[in-house]
Amino acid sequence: MLGLLATVALAASSSPPPTAPSLATNLPTGPMELPDEWMTAQRMSDGSTDLSVAKYVNARGAANQLAARTRSVYRPLAERNWSFFGPHNIGGRVVDIAVDPQVPDQVFIAAASGGVWKSSDAGATFTPAWPDGWGQAIGAVAMTSDGVLFAGTGEAQPGGGSITFGGDGVYRSTDRGASWHRVGLADSHAIGRFAIDPSNEDRIFAAASGNLFVPGGERGVYLTEDGGDSWQQVLAPPNDTTGATEVLIDPSNPDRVYAAMWDHLREPHQRTYGGPGSSLWRSDDGGQNWQRMTTGLPTDADQGRWGLALAPNNPQRLYAYVGTALGPFRAFYRSDDGGDTWTQQPISANQASQSTFSWWFGKIFVDPGNANHLFLMGVNLMRSTNGAQSFSSVGGVHADQHSMRWDPKVPGRVYLGNDGGFYRSQNNGASGWVKSTDERYTQFYTVDVAQTDPSLKVGGTQDNGCNRGYNGPGGPWNAIGCGDGLQTLIHPENPNIVFGCSQYGACYRSETAGGTPRQNIGTGQTTSQRRNWLTPLQFDPNDPNVMYYAGNIVNRSTDNGRTWTAISPDLTGGGPNDPSGYPWGTITTIAAAPTDGNTLYVGTDDGKLWWTRDLGGSWHEVDPAQLPGTWVTRVAVNPNDANIAYATFSGFRSGSDRAHVMMTRDGGHTWTDIGRGLPDAPVNSVIPTADGLLLVGTDVGVFLSGWNGGEWAALGADLPQAAVMYLRYHEPSRQLTAATFGRGIYDLTVPRCPAASTRLPLKDPGVGLVGTLSSCRAG
Repeated sequence: MLGLLATVALAASSSPPPTAPSLATNLPTGPMELPDEWMTAQRMSDGSTDLSVAKYVNARGAANQLAARTRSVYRPLAERNWSFFGPHNIGGRVVDIAVDPQVPDQVFIAAASGGVWKSSDAGATFTPAWPDGWGQAIGAVAMTSDGVLFAGTGEAQPGGGSITFGGDGVYRSTDRGASWHRVGLADSHAIGRFAIDPSNEDRIFAAASGNLFVPGGERGVYLTEDGGDSWQQVLAPPNDTTGATEVLIDPSNPDRVYAAMWDHLREPHQRTYGGPGSSLWRSDDGGQNWQRMTTGLPTDADQGRWGLALAPNNPQRLYAYVGTALGPFRAFYRSDDGGDTWTQQPISANQASQSTFSWWFGKIFVDPGNANHLFLMGVNLMRSTNGAQSFSSVGGVHADQHSMRWDPKVPGRVYLGNDGGFYRSQNNGASGWVKSTDERYTQFYTVDVAQTDPSLKVGGTQDNGCNRGYNGPGGPWNAIGCGDGLQTLIHPENPNIVFGCSQYGACYRSETAGGTPRQNIGTGQTTSQRRNWLTPLQFDPNDPNVMYYAGNIVNRSTDNGRTWTAISPDLTGGGPNDPSGYPWGTITTIAAAPTDGNTLYVGTDDGKLWWTRDLGGSWHEVDPAQLPGTWVTRVAVNPNDANIAYATFSGFRSGSDRAHVMMTRDGGHTWTDIGRGLPDAPVNSVIPTADGLLLVGTDVGVFLSGWNGGEWAALGADLPQAAVMYLRYHEPSRQLTAATFGRGIYDLTVPRCPAASTRLPLKDPGVGLVGTLSSCRAG
């Protein structure tokens, strides 16, 4: 029988169902998991405790207003076109799949921070099916038998960075992704799954995961009975930090519905990825009343994320697994009576598949034609042919699995989504996986462009290593090592010399354009006690043999990265402020002056700025009272004057006068805010051009001003709304390259505005765009 520890009922009125009582106290907590916390930590370095969708909605609104004004006043800037450079063959995290029941070979996918995509050739190639100008974080997709497509925004996996960019509800398309309309759950933050009632497809359940940072909001299981026009909560979570990650309908008895709940909360310096709210539930009356399933299942608080699946050809067969609150795999279960009772299964292979972060996966998929044939999502793709008695690893696919779907129109065809993109098997998932050849939703951290030829590029990506794009726009990219790919560099004079870095500054030097052999540099060759997830590695623009690498100490090389010497003390606040939290106390950015190789500027994750005029003989800290105190994302030095430098900052203003872009005109002694007028969003990159322009990349677009700031304009109008993590400017060709976190690499030619020149009166704080871009005005 069902272990009835809590029951919730849908009242006759429209009021929400009551909340079940908490089942335990003492919530296990664990350290922040990376890389997600790297992105999260810098955006919360303003002291905020959440990354609300509202902040991004407001920032995008301000960006849209700025773009509209640019179209009116500086039309040549707005009309500049961003062109997709690549890659098309690398891919990125795919978290859900919907197979079109009517159109042969047509599938839709949810890219974690890259929108919804459509394929009409069984996943070989994909085209966008989501507006470029909307937020790109997607968690779930589903399609009715008559072709109505639903998308749930915001990703339910709190990792890989995309949780930073939460969602704003459920969207519906009646024309297969050509147009969309939001239909509710605007405060759900993330949607984990949809379930469509096969007997009445106007009845659709949605698993709302909730805001990871703020308790409350729209959480639990919601039901629409009018095709999405309205939604009502039918299963309230046991507490206000629990959300639904899974919802399933018994195809033989649509009144029977199952759900998985997950109790999780992230705070600035710790995560709670389990607790008493984590649980499995069943309804036998179409979602009106629910009972928690407990017979044979754990009931203590040390429960992390649950995965739950049923066998379509034998819905009495259920499978479930759960992790611990700290992340390791805990147990795998099977039920043969529709969830009345559960039996624990062998766990050795399952445990290995989940590594220490079972919360990253949370999915099981069962062959529609064989209840004993199932797949467990994990680091590896795990397959069982004996009803979960044993599992084996399926090779031939990228790591970290998230979604599978069988194509009912083609026997044996299975689709798979993972951190590397989209795959198809014609052998029922047992073997023969083929990767998509065109999937343009790669998450980039950095990009570099060869000075000798701007069509040669390298970039560092989340989950997909370092990559080389030496085959021109639209050409294939090649993997060139790294774990997660972070800083990447091309030698200014020799594009065969390439540097690539994995997380925490594990870098290499290659003289074969990123190929082997590779000389390791970083932790064994440089001096530092702590290194940032994205450890800065930069050339000195005065001499390509001089390079800088920084952990918490600046290191300098005079032989092109072969050997290193420390040239600074610890330039940070002295180390982690919480041993179990993000490892604060690292240098995040360093820049040498193009006109004076003895002048360096440095920024840190704890909000400090430093400068030296004697190549590290003496270091000077900028008065903290002048600075916003948030994570310094980038420093850059004016190409014509070593006394003029810029620093950009993450975080939000949150009602304060906190700066996002600052400038010094006196070599670092004093700094002023020149970012007024920009949208209130993290600024990730800054570049001053030789002819008086200032370019910045932000979480909500690319913007342009004069060297002294002042008025800002939007640059181009067609860049997808994925965060711009890194900019690289090629001065001879005026090509600006943007690395986006979810939509790949884009190029744009920056217009010449003759009035913006090196002859500007730079000491005049009133000089900004006004008067410097007169030739870029409309008309």
